[in-house]
Formats: sequence, C-alpha cells, structure tokens
Amino acid sequence: MVAHAPDTDVGLYRTVRLIRRFEERAVELVRSGHVVGGIHPCTGQEAVAAGVCAALRADDVITSTHRGHGHVLAKGADPARVLAELAGRATGLNRGRGGSMHAADFALGVLGANAIVGANGAITAGAAWAAARAGRDLVAVSFFGDGAVNQGVLLEAMNLAALWRLPVLFVCENNGYATTLAVADAVAGTITGRGAAFGMPAVTVDGTDPRTVLAAAREAVDRARAGGGPSLVECLTYRFDAHHTWEHRAGLRYRDEDEVRSGRERDPVVIQGARVPDGERVRVDGEVESTVDAAVAFALGSPHPDPVGALDHLYATGTRARPGGGG
Repeated sequence: MVAHAPDTDVGLYRTVRLIRRFEERAVELVRSGHVVGGIHPCTGQEAVAAGVCAALRADDVITSTHRGHGHVLAKGADPARVLAELAGRATGLNRGRGGSMHAADFALGVLGANAIVGANGAITAGAAWAAARAGRDLVAVSFFGDGAVNQGVLLEAMNLAALWRLPVLFVCENNGYATTLAVADAVAGTITGRGAAFGMPAVTVDGTDPRTVLAAAREAVDRARAGGGPSLVECLTYRFDAHHTWEHRAGLRYRDEDEVRSGRERDPVVIQGARVPDGERVRVDGEVESTVDAAVAFALGSPHPDPVGALDHLYATGTRARPGGGG
C-alpha cells in the first residue's frame, strides 16, 4: 500500500471513497439484520469529513453527530472496529455499547458522536477550554447539521467560545433538511449570521468539494491554533440517502425526484476522483474495497458482548452498578 497524506488529492480521494463504501456496506448490513436499529447514512456528505479532518493534527479533537461515521473514519478510526460497533459486537470501538450514534475513540481525539442534536458543541468548547488551560495548542472541532443551529446549547457554546477565544472550529453540514424539515422553513436569517453575531469569522463554502472544504478548514484551524479564537464554516452539501434507514420502509416523500437527481450531480467521490490519475484511482478503489470487505468479515465474525457484563463501564471510577437498581 502506498501511503498518501490525507490532505493530498489522493489522500482526500481515499477518505471520501472509504466513507462512501463503508456507508453503502453498512446499509446492506442494516437490511440483512446484522446492524439492528438502522443508521443515519452520510452518503453525499463525505467531503466535509475528509476536508476538515485533513486540516487537523493527530492530537486535535472532534465531536460528531448522529450521522457521524464519516467524521470518525476521517479522523483515523479503524473501519473494522467502527463497523463492529454498529453491529453491537464486543470488538467495536466502544465494546458494542455505543452503537451507530455514540462511536468514540479518545486515543484518536474522537470525543464521541452524540445523538442529541446540537449537544456536542458544549463538549467541544469544554475540551478546547481544558486544553487551553493545560497549555496545549490543540484545536477542537464540532460537527453539526443545519437542524442544530436553533438549539440553545449550540448557541451558548458559540458564545463562550467567542467570549473566551477558544480554539474551536464549528462546522455546519447544511444538507438542506433537519430530518424532513427544509432549512427555509426552520432557519430565520442565515447560519453564518449566527457565528457573526458572536463576532467570529463565518463563511459558507461548497461542501461537496473536498479541496474547498480543506482550504476553509485549514484557514480556520490555523487561526484558532494561533490564538485567534473560534470560526464557523457552513458547508453546503446534500444527503443522497435517507435521513435514517427507517425511511427505506416508511416511503417518506419530502424531496421530489428532480431535487434528488440535481443534488446527486455534485458527488464528492466523483469530484475528487477526477483529480486523481486513473491508475491511482483504481488502486485506491481496490484498497478501499479490501479494507471494507475485511471490516465486514471482522464485524460479523466478532462476538456479541456477554450479558453478564451489562452493568460494567457505567462509571468512570470503575464502580459497578447494583443489579436491579433501586434507591
């Protein structure tokens, strides 16, 4: 395998291709019943994860959302362990206890995905504050969707980050919908206007182009690391698949076919793939396919957690909960 830095054209292509194939295979495992409860696919949004994470150092930290597999993979998580986590296996990132919406890997700076919309902003600000207090020059990134921009906790986190000049990058993945609610019907003013209101630089970029996202993220990360405080980058993207795989059975109709067809014309995998020589692209595709095949085999071949340990790991101190609960 030929190694390429994640911020090169080949590196960016490998990341978006890996995320795409991982999500497609994960959806297949939902349909086969190996991933119980479904997932929130991020197909179509790969450029945001790839571009932002390529601008980060290994010791920088991120927080993610219910649609977070791409962010976790782009930060360097092992696809096999991520998929095992989705499948609820003991070999998963979090021993099968976090599932699709709560994957974390502290060793990689992945402080966790979060199923509560907008809630990870406060965690990110706290991590940035703690690092600054400790004299570390790391940057903390908060990924969130357009549905989070009206949540109070996110706005409070932006306020504190700006007030204390914390090294935070707020990244909004604006895919046009909060579940089925269009942005135009939910957001007064603009998304970047929320950042500007707190005095932080805020820009809107093409979130389907990995290079464009990388450039915006790199500028914001460099500013934060130099003590310039937080920034907001709104990435305009499009979700190719359902909000949640449940939609495959529910048959919701909130987007017409012309819109979806138009949205698919800006495919991050195609856009970035066009920048890579044909031979190199074929090689990367083969490597990714082998990686994802191995991840599926690893996940499905891994054991489920032993129910005897169901009450383990509830407390950071190691305290074990008493069976049956009670006061």
